[in-house]
Amino acid sequence: MPTTPARPAESLPPGPAAHAAAARTVHPSWLRLAHWLNAVAVVLMVMSGWRIYDAAPLFDFRFPPALTLGGWLGGALQWHFAAMWLLLANGLVYLGLNAATGRARRKFWPISARTVWADLRAALRGRLSHADPHTYNGVQRLAYVFVSLDTLLIVLSGLVLWKSVQFPLLRELLGGYDTARRVHFVAMAGLVGFVAVHLVMVALVPRTLLAMIRGR
Repeated sequence: MPTTPARPAESLPPGPAAHAAAARTVHPSWLRLAHWLNAVAVVLMVMSGWRIYDAAPLFDFRFPPALTLGGWLGGALQWHFAAMWLLLANGLVYLGLNAATGRARRKFWPISARTVWADLRAALRGRLSHADPHTYNGVQRLAYVFVSLDTLLIVLSGLVLWKSVQFPLLRELLGGYDTARRVHFVAMAGLVGFVAVHLVMVALVPRTLLAMIRGR
């Protein structure tokens, strides 16, 4: 009597165990890699950027040399440009995969003023729930969208400072070279502020760090 050949193992539908493993995953491997590469790039860019700032300050203060990178202006510029390419390449891959996988739509949208305000009040009172690491609250969604747009502003203003003659239209849109320097500085300050708040939240909810290291 003829028998039906068994289906290859790789063609079988995933079982409950596979679904359970997928459900436990908070951050896929590509996201974790992009996150840590981005962290390295941001640290290098900020520290070298502070050294560049010290060479020609915009305001009446300078950053302590111990917090800067490069040792001198030329060295700081080399570090800054190297980190710039890492940040740009990694950012494009990150945004592309977020869009292609639908993660950006699931994680960051929708954002409503009512939800953000309610979650912000709960956070200030220490009552904001972190029971489900798969879901971002309103404040988190707004923060991640903000830092994405802020990083874009850093890149655009940085292009004006790097190649001002080659980007005349962008330079004029940003109000000229001197204004672009201020825009770049303020955007950098916004990024540093985001990182500071991010680190505080990680300290308050340590399992978010574990999820970014091992995925769940």
